[in-house]
Amino acid sequence: MFIQMIQGPCTRQDDAQKMLDEWRRDLAPGATGWLGGTHGFTDDGQLMAVVRFTDREAAMANSARPEQGAWAERMAAVMDGPMTFHDCDDVTLFLDGGSDAAGFVQIITGRVDDPDRLKAMLADTETLHEMRPEILGGTLAIEADGSFVETVAFTTEAAAREGERIEPPPDVRRELEYALAGASFHDLHHPYFQSA
Repeated sequence: MFIQMIQGPCTRQDDAQKMLDEWRRDLAPGATGWLGGTHGFTDDGQLMAVVRFTDREAAMANSARPEQGAWAERMAAVMDGPMTFHDCDDVTLFLDGGSDAAGFVQIITGRVDDPDRLKAMLADTETLHEMRPEILGGTLAIEADGSFVETVAFTTEAAAREGERIEPPPDVRRELEYALAGASFHDLHHPYFQSA
């Protein structure tokens, strides 16, 4: 799997949502290898979208389509500034890999010097599920330099906040402190989902 995370400032959220709905209706059918996406708007006015493709080649082929380029120009016109892109070939799914039934999604961005250590922490799904049953699943996407985008789907925001108050065991806390040192948290209170 290949994940692209797109982020940019956007105060015209209704217009941006219409553009994203248009993409799903008109362009998604011709996007070979597109699997789906999760997007939403943060409290500080950022549009954040995590888009999944089968592989990098499919994503790049989609970007090269003339109709995609025309749509992207119109999308840029409703943004308040340039969009940044993070392309990740190294993708790990944990638990159910996310869920379109999630009531709350958190996107965590950061950087680690040992991606395998981060992946090992998420591989222990039994411990994760026992500690945080409100987590439905998620994806971890890592770039070559160790930058990562983690997308976590929760049942509800209230359940997620309650889960945050649970004190993890010392070994888990140590791994969390490593993984989340310097990380940024982006809350999507009203997430949108698209699936192929």
